[in-house]
Amino acid sequence: MDNQDTAPLPPNAHVMRVNRLTAGTLLAVAVMGLLLYVAHVAFIPIALALLFALVLSGPVEALHKHRVPRSVSAFVILAIALGILGGAMTLLRTPAQNLYDEAPATIRTVKQRFAPIAKIVTRVNDLGNAAGSIATSTSVRPGARAPAAPVTAVVPAGATSLLGTSLAAVGSSVTFVILTLFLLTGGPPMLARMTAAFVDDLNASHVLTIIEAVRGEVGRFYAVTAFINLGLGAVTTVVMMLWGMPTPYVWGITAALLNFIPYAGPTTTLAVITFVASMTFADVPHIVGVAGSFLMIAVIEGQIVQPLFVGRRLQINPLLIFLGLWLGGLFWGIAGVLLATPLLVALKVIAENVPRGKAVLEFLGPNNQSRPAQEPLRNLVSAVGGRRRTDRKPAEALDKVGT
Repeated sequence: MDNQDTAPLPPNAHVMRVNRLTAGTLLAVAVMGLLLYVAHVAFIPIALALLFALVLSGPVEALHKHRVPRSVSAFVILAIALGILGGAMTLLRTPAQNLYDEAPATIRTVKQRFAPIAKIVTRVNDLGNAAGSIATSTSVRPGARAPAAPVTAVVPAGATSLLGTSLAAVGSSVTFVILTLFLLTGGPPMLARMTAAFVDDLNASHVLTIIEAVRGEVGRFYAVTAFINLGLGAVTTVVMMLWGMPTPYVWGITAALLNFIPYAGPTTTLAVITFVASMTFADVPHIVGVAGSFLMIAVIEGQIVQPLFVGRRLQINPLLIFLGLWLGGLFWGIAGVLLATPLLVALKVIAENVPRGKAVLEFLGPNNQSRPAQEPLRNLVSAVGGRRRTDRKPAEALDKVGT
């Protein structure tokens, strides 16, 4: 019996244990993903409330340090944030309504502009249909009746469905506002009580440290990004006004709002501006000038301004950001797209504060992780000053400024 108890484990016992652990982790992730997808109506308001609480907690805590009660500061800050969003939506509503009213004329203009391309596509479709009819006629026996096409009943959307959708939207909005207000009012003391209820004091202190790091980093990231996007919107408005684009402030607001979504936001803005310019102006150089101007603004903002002021926090592998945006949109629609980037930022901050987070940092990091945050501006300074990359004076000066 003693020999059996002290018998050595098989050589592959550790591998089997790791395989079981990996399989269990994958199963748990799959179950969690399925739950988030099925119950997205319940989870989306909670996730958005957590994001808004992380972003707005900095001003609330700053007011609380000046002896302002958290309940009052939370209500004021949340009301200001919602008022700004509502004002932006109000400014965009009238131009959007005008575009909707002008949709028939726009469609006719699009048909005229793209008539040659439409003829080519129609010709290709006709050839495909002709080939399909030939194949069908050869497969049907002579004298046999061709199968009848299935008849599908079209059921119009009823008032009940519209009412249910409206009530669900109102319920989600109310839930979002209430949860955000509770999270801002509770603050760190509420997080401390909730954490201490599940773990011991030492682990609770470490968990609170990680939560505070995530809260501070996400809040700073969105605060700096908001100021950058305000500048981007102002510059876009001025440039569109100089080119004679209709309602230039609309394109500035659109650029500022969509720029919160990396890569996909500026690309969408560029596509919309190019389309509107092609419908507004008849000469090609004017259209190219409008699109090229915004493209230049977006490149300067993304390659110089963002890395300089945001730093290394968003230096995440672009492939992971793209996959996060795609999976977020697939699971939760627009809300998932908005939550994808802060989730990656939070995951990177958590990995920096846990003992075994090095592998996660290497996985999340960009391909060239050795490039400093001021590298784009160093290249610009070197190009303007006519110096070679080996001249370290501009880089040393920027390092002092960055610190």
